[in-house]
Amino acid sequence: MNRIMINCSMLGVSALLLAACSSAPTATTANSSRYSIQQDRGPTGAVDIAAIPEVIPVPISRTLAGNGSPYTVLGKSYRVLPTEQGYRERGVASWYGEKFHGHKTSNGEVFDMYQVSAAHKSLPIPSFLRVTNLDNNRSIVVRVNDRGPFHGDRIVDLSYAAALKLGYADRGTARVQLESIVASGAQLDRVVARNESSNVAGLRVSVGGDKYLQVGAFSELGTARRVSDRLRDITSRPVFIRSVNSPSSGTLHRVRIGPVNDPGEIRRLTQSVVAADLGSPYTVSK
Repeated sequence: MNRIMINCSMLGVSALLLAACSSAPTATTANSSRYSIQQDRGPTGAVDIAAIPEVIPVPISRTLAGNGSPYTVLGKSYRVLPTEQGYRERGVASWYGEKFHGHKTSNGEVFDMYQVSAAHKSLPIPSFLRVTNLDNNRSIVVRVNDRGPFHGDRIVDLSYAAALKLGYADRGTARVQLESIVASGAQLDRVVARNESSNVAGLRVSVGGDKYLQVGAFSELGTARRVSDRLRDITSRPVFIRSVNSPSSGTLHRVRIGPVNDPGEIRRLTQSVVAADLGSPYTVSK
């Protein structure tokens, strides 16, 4: 769970984001005073696993945010892969949670331990991975929006929510298989069909409900409102803010569009949001 965070400068809704994140990322040690707690941990209260939104891959339009290459951490140089196409790897996964909740990820988004996400050293940001826990055969899709982990033999760092869904949040690490997902329209249909038939250990993935495009999660309500106002100039779909309280890190304000259930419209909206420098949105089911 202990990890090193690689962060770009403050999340922007303009070209400033590209300028801030195009350079090599800066390492922050685990003992940095920017975090209010020293040892990472999960939330103190119970988390309803059924309420954790599923990640549904969508075609991606990337910016330079979080994709500076090469970059150096603790004297070691890393390169970002030119594409995630064909990526497969087997190894050890860890997770990170409350210590980093509410702080910026490598592409400037706000880390939310209650959302399914991942940190990876070399995959382009954002990208999508299918992660399978080899100890219990549970499988989920995660969205990569951060860099790490940078210690030990770990190949991926998942959010607390992702680790909970995979059944290893109480242990800290698990043996996993990683497989990249590159979503076109046809591929997206296959991923949804695979998720719909998944029923591992009684945890059924629901894909029958409405889908929403999450544009970002912000610690300041004013920023969330400004992003929402700009989104309403882009789409006639409903734009709303869903606020989630955390006892340790305050409130995160999630800006979402929807419901949007047509894959083609999701793709067009995603491209429009990226073109407007409003972030790299992804699809959630709740």
